[in-house]
Amino acid sequence: MEFIVGLEEGRVPVTVLHLTGRIDASNYESLFDRARELYSAGARDLLLDLGEVTFISSAGIVALHRIALLFRGEKVDEEETGWNAIHDLDRDQTSGTQQHVKLLSPRPDVDYTLDLAGFKRYFYIFTDLPQAVASF
Repeated sequence: MEFIVGLEEGRVPVTVLHLTGRIDASNYESLFDRARELYSAGARDLLLDLGEVTFISSAGIVALHRIALLFRGEKVDEEETGWNAIHDLDRDQTSGTQQHVKLLSPRPDVDYTLDLAGFKRYFYIFTDLPQAVASF
C-alpha cells in the first residue's frame, strides 16, 4: 500500500490521505501508524481517499476503526487487534457517525466490504472531494 498526504482548505484544514493498493494484514498497522503520525503533527480532520484501494480485509476494517478512535481523541489500545476490535465495532457504532474521519470514493468491492462491516453507518462516505472537504 502506498500513501500520499495532501491538505485541503475548507472551513477547517482537512488532511487527505490518498491510499493505493490493498489494505490487509500485511500493512494495516502501517496505515494506523501513518494516521497516528498525522494526528501527532496536528491533523484533526482526516479524509481517507479509498479510490485506489483495490481490497480491504478485516484487518483493514480494524485499522479504520482504530483511526476513528484516535481522531475522536480516545485512547487506542495497542493490543486492540483481531476479533476484540471487530466486536468493539458494534459498541462504537452506537456513538454515531464519525465527525473527524470520513471516507472518499471507495471502489464497489471495498464499498461492499464496508457495508458488510456496518461501516456505512459509522463513516460518512463521499464521492466528491470538494463536498467531502466542505463537510468538515
